Amino acid sequence: MEYFLELFMGGLIRGSIYALIALGYTMVYGIIELINFAHGEIYMIGAFTALIVASVLAVMGVHQLAILAIAMLAAIVYSSAYGFTVEKIAYKPLRHAPRLSPLISAIGMSIFLQNYVLLAQTSDFLPFPSLIPDFKFLEPYSSILRPTELVILLTTGVVMLLLTLLIKFTKIGKAMRATAQDRTMALLVGVNVNQVISITFVIGSALAAIGGVLIASHIGQINFFIGFIAGIKAFTAAVLGGIGSVPGAVLGSFVLGLTESFATGYVSSDYEDVFAFALLVLILIFRPGGLLGKSSTQKV
Repeated sequence: MEYFLELFMGGLIRGSIYALIALGYTMVYGIIELINFAHGEIYMIGAFTALIVASVLAVMGVHQLAILAIAMLAAIVYSSAYGFTVEKIAYKPLRHAPRLSPLISAIGMSIFLQNYVLLAQTSDFLPFPSLIPDFKFLEPYSSILRPTELVILLTTGVVMLLLTLLIKFTKIGKAMRATAQDRTMALLVGVNVNQVISITFVIGSALAAIGGVLIASHIGQINFFIGFIAGIKAFTAAVLGGIGSVPGAVLGSFVLGLTESFATGYVSSDYEDVFAFALLVLILIFRPGGLLGKSSTQKV
């Protein structure tokens, strides 16, 4: 039973990180129907930013909690700036271009950011300090859920709650929903669609940065390629739950994380990705729109 709980909690941790990244994919797609393949690299840049800031603060002798807060804030600001810039440079000029053009631009931007960090940093794995302080809780179950994992779960829950409140009850949230439903009509009623799209990229990038800092602190190492792997997994989770659906992205992330965790624990770590993508294929065969997505029909 303890082994099962350990795998279950491990799956929740994976799902939490996937969810923070997948939300960026699904928000952007829901509004402009574009898959931002550079989103995983924004996650990676957030982790590198936190590493640089944390290293400088550690040398200065700053307290660990202050290092975590400042490094997290720096990663959010820096990643958000990158997300905003990427949207303006790579996507906005192609807003009315054929669907294939922004897709190619997104892939190109992903490759560019990977190589940019590779040249600016190194191709080797770099050690990442544990920014989350160690503390004792639930003493009998401390081996199942570590403090860093508890912080990841709580942070993900709070972020998802705040995002839900933002989308449902704020002015910008209403503008996002209007733009996602009908961009032309949103323009006619006075919604600044370009501003809404930019804000969506900024919010998605900030969420990816939070995930990057948390998972890097949990694993203890990073390199320039972590964004590609995490991005593919998060994109899979978004499609699994229903691309364009915020609750779907969260559900798909946890389903994917639990599937990988139990496949690793009961079968073999070599088949982790096989089970994950096999599940995706089965879901799309029987529910093409994803778990919470809606299948749409088009007139021709």
